[in-house]
Amino acid sequence: MAANLTSIVTDPRERTRFLKFAVVGAIGAVIDFGVANFLVYAFHAPLVLAGTVSFLAAICSNFLWNRYWTYPDSRSKPVWRQLAQFTIINVIGLGIRIPTLRFLEPVLKRLFTALALPVFSPDFLGKNITLAVAVVLVMFWNFFVNRYWTYNDVS
Repeated sequence: MAANLTSIVTDPRERTRFLKFAVVGAIGAVIDFGVANFLVYAFHAPLVLAGTVSFLAAICSNFLWNRYWTYPDSRSKPVWRQLAQFTIINVIGLGIRIPTLRFLEPVLKRLFTALALPVFSPDFLGKNITLAVAVVLVMFWNFFVNRYWTYNDVS
């Protein structure tokens, strides 16, 4: 049975898969945030470029973790086919991510500038909160579409 919101709540196996997928996503997010911040603050790369590069680094990590930990019983498809499917889904996810980064960052930077929080700069908060929103949106897209397509050979 493929995953949907109800099965995540009612089916212990799907819930475990979703939780593993979320852990893998958290590892990917650390890679994502680390690479993005490194590129932005060490090389002054624009967030869209840095976020794209960091996203690709996270895809590589996420595929390996999901293939071998989240879905270890998914072996009826060749690894290259699954990688292609996983990559296509993530590239579409990038199509969700880039507009989020592009349009949400200036709004949040203005908001945090107006709030004048003493601990973090508006630039830092704007970039990182924007990246967090993009990561969460794309995580849900990735889980459900990968479950229905890339890992549909798992019962």
